[in-house]
Amino acid sequence: MNLLSEISRRLQSAYPAGEARALARIVMEDGFNLSQTDILLGKDKHLSAESLARLENIIRRLLLHEPVQYILGQAQFMGHTFQVRPGCLIPRPETEDLANLVLHMRQAAQSSILDLCTGSGCIAVSLALALGNQARITATDISPEALDIARANAKRLGATVDFLSDDLLNPTPQNRRWDIIVSNPPYVRECEKSGMEANVLEHEPHLALFVPDNDALRFYKAIARYAQTHLRPGGTVAVEINRFLSQETAEVFKNHGFIGISIHNDRYDAPRILQAHKAE
Repeated sequence: MNLLSEISRRLQSAYPAGEARALARIVMEDGFNLSQTDILLGKDKHLSAESLARLENIIRRLLLHEPVQYILGQAQFMGHTFQVRPGCLIPRPETEDLANLVLHMRQAAQSSILDLCTGSGCIAVSLALALGNQARITATDISPEALDIARANAKRLGATVDFLSDDLLNPTPQNRRWDIIVSNPPYVRECEKSGMEANVLEHEPHLALFVPDNDALRFYKAIARYAQTHLRPGGTVAVEINRFLSQETAEVFKNHGFIGISIHNDRYDAPRILQAHKAE
């Protein structure tokens, strides 16, 4: 039995079979640079004693439901490897759909883009790498630790992003205007915790995830207020949303005077992205 199969077998005591296999692949590929082809060629049999000890530690932590991205210190997003650690949200595949929407909506020769609640910086940095000098990108977050991680990711990947500390719910007054405002803010209601996996609940920052049941749209109200003042006429807002509250979120932007509001499904066919425009 090769290492990939052995890891998968051991993880199935804590994870469904499909998830165990996926985790095993991530560990071998991202943790030890061994592809499935490498393993078929038997290269996993040549790991050093030090590497095998490290692998055993990784398996132990996975069995305790620690996220594999935190264990390895990295996550994949838009074809780039981002450093992550507790203190910033782990980038999700569906958030790539939000970033791709922004890439396709950009029309001006050079666009100014603001990423609110940037976390690891995955959206802002990916947009900066894709657009180069065609965009001026600013990103904000309330968490000093998240901003440290985001700045490190931008520097390591060679992206030009202006990172600022700011509280979206109480933003710093300023006169700047943007063509596009993008955000993946906290949107999971407290009542939804019971349906979430232990590796999320016990390890990822609740500040970046949860909102009170009685004020679940607080960040979207703040984004709509901010965008009304800081978007240029004809500018666009694109946000990731709670799939259970898509129509309610659309109503928030409608009530703040936005037009052309549309909901887009993500790759899993869930209503996950809202796009809205400021009138000319």
